Amino acid sequence: MPVIEVEHLSKRFGRKILAVDDVSFAVEAGTITGFLGPNGAGKTTTLRMLVDLVRPTAGSVRVLGGRYRELARPATRVGALLDASGFHPGRSGRNALRIVAAAAGIDATRVDAALEMVELTGAARRAVKGYSMGMKQRLALACALLGDPEVLLLDEPANGLDPEGIRWLRGFLRARAAEGRTVLVSSHVLAEVEQTVDDVLIISKGKLLAQGPISRLAAGAAPVVRARSPQAEKLEALLKARGAAVNRLEAALAIRGPGSAEVGEVAHANGLVLHELLTEQPSLEDLFLQIAGTRREQ
Repeated sequence: MPVIEVEHLSKRFGRKILAVDDVSFAVEAGTITGFLGPNGAGKTTTLRMLVDLVRPTAGSVRVLGGRYRELARPATRVGALLDASGFHPGRSGRNALRIVAAAAGIDATRVDAALEMVELTGAARRAVKGYSMGMKQRLALACALLGDPEVLLLDEPANGLDPEGIRWLRGFLRARAAEGRTVLVSSHVLAEVEQTVDDVLIISKGKLLAQGPISRLAAGAAPVVRARSPQAEKLEALLKARGAAVNRLEAALAIRGPGSAEVGEVAHANGLVLHELLTEQPSLEDLFLQIAGTRREQ
């Protein structure tokens, strides 16, 4: 039985904003599932509906077999990181967690254990106003861990983390899944979670576009041609005029449609310099662009 079940979930704010549009998915126990999409895609609203902070307009959500509010001592079953800015700036990190633990009926001994898990023991007595954004993210993660929950719902947990912190987060999440816990983690930066997740849910403009293991989604995707050129803008325009789908990824062009030979011929015929030209299997970011682009064309 899935740990998280979402069926035909929709949320409308007012008459004009349909934040979540008929979304259905399931998350299995002991997995890390990436909930992926751009800012404003509907990820946060969906996570808030899972813990009864937002009421659905239609559809249903179940966590561990029932509604979140119906769980006995829900903070010990489901831990949620939804907002890292909710701590009083004048309180120490330890005192901030003690207040949360007391309100949730969680033993105070869990406070220091949670701080140690997120490597904030040395900063436990410092006021939260002196924390960096990355430290606040770790404190919010410690808050989610207070009840030693079996399910973690994490909304953009890598925000504010430096590269070392992001690497630490990957290892941390993998360790939780190895213990049999279930993690649903949202992100708009797909490259951050590509090495971490087992399955993905891809959402855009409130609609769920695809779900499943990355390997299965990649198997059905077209290869991507990558080209680097000091005249990338002109090359992009020429390829788009031929009907190619072109996206800029850092300093390169990611090209769908023409093969590398055709891209090379276009560059040569127009006197454009190529510093790199290769064909490779799509990354998670490429997959999102392909899936989202295909749905727009239908």
